[in-house]
Amino acid sequence: MNAEIFGALAQLEKERGIPQTYMIDKITQALVAAYKKDNDGYTDNVFVDVVDGDMHMYVQKEVVEEVISPATEISIDAAKKIEKHAQLGDLVNVDVRTQAFGRIAAQTAKQVIIQGIREAERGMIFDTFSSKEHEILTGTVLRIDPTTGDMTVRIGGGNDRTDAMLSASEQVRGESYHEGDIIRVYVVEVRRSNRGPQVIVSRTHPGLVKRLFELEVPEIESGLVEVKSISREAGSRTKLAVCATAENIDPVGACVGTRGGRVGAVVDELHGEKMDIIVWSEDPAKFVAAALSPADVISVTVLPGSQKACRVIVPDDQLSLAIGKEGQNARLAARLTGYKIDIKPKSQAAEFEEIAEESEEA
Repeated sequence: MNAEIFGALAQLEKERGIPQTYMIDKITQALVAAYKKDNDGYTDNVFVDVVDGDMHMYVQKEVVEEVISPATEISIDAAKKIEKHAQLGDLVNVDVRTQAFGRIAAQTAKQVIIQGIREAERGMIFDTFSSKEHEILTGTVLRIDPTTGDMTVRIGGGNDRTDAMLSASEQVRGESYHEGDIIRVYVVEVRRSNRGPQVIVSRTHPGLVKRLFELEVPEIESGLVEVKSISREAGSRTKLAVCATAENIDPVGACVGTRGGRVGAVVDELHGEKMDIIVWSEDPAKFVAAALSPADVISVTVLPGSQKACRVIVPDDQLSLAIGKEGQNARLAARLTGYKIDIKPKSQAAEFEEIAEESEEA
């Protein structure tokens, strides 16, 4: 029986990756639980000993003249049959025949072992996918809830696969998928739950754009170009601020690629989402001016105070471009830089300066 058990554990470790030591621990728990199920009064004096591939179960009892508690005591005559030199007060390990367990006890042991396997598999899945947080994975659409629009996506392969949740709020408006479609998703978070690991994925997260550029731009992967900031309105437009960490490198050119091949691959993956790639700067004025691209900027004045805010002057014919449709360009620029941006046309600049001077004097 021992040989069969350890052979099965070796096979389990090979096929599912569950360590033998983990399952041995679960089996010992199951055996102890089963014995206590069949025998009242037995507590911590029941244990399983595993040595060199040999497993035995024992009940430790004290040698006494008159047995009052059979669960914890053994007579001197019975003890000498186990250990020839046993004396009163000694502790004797009494071998337990597990084959004699009753049906209910055996069922209890079975449930403990099955639960142990499930817990081990869930733990391995959690460890596998928690290490992939903030990465891009390819999956297959399994189910689409017709009521909520939430999608279940199967990610990973072999034993290391699981079902991830792509909620409707994390899907890009305008993108359409069907069951069986292949989809690339960004792993936002892996949570523990009573039903096993819960993997939350997204198509709208700014991190998806960053990882896509890392895959397409070797300079980002190697660290020669760094992505400093991203602001995104998924399905419409993204602004990306990059800088070079070495001389003689054009960070924007590296991201765009020859004939726009690199940025084009990212845009294709995101189904036509527009990309504005700008150079990051330590100077807030330069950074804000670049962030408002493609609009031209005359001046940027960082306003004093604890709140990060600035005043931007643009040519009159550039005002609508700087603000963008429904304020999108200005909104994305503000998120990218972390500054509140107040945009004014050049024709109002003089009046704006006068009001500012009066407020400062007051």
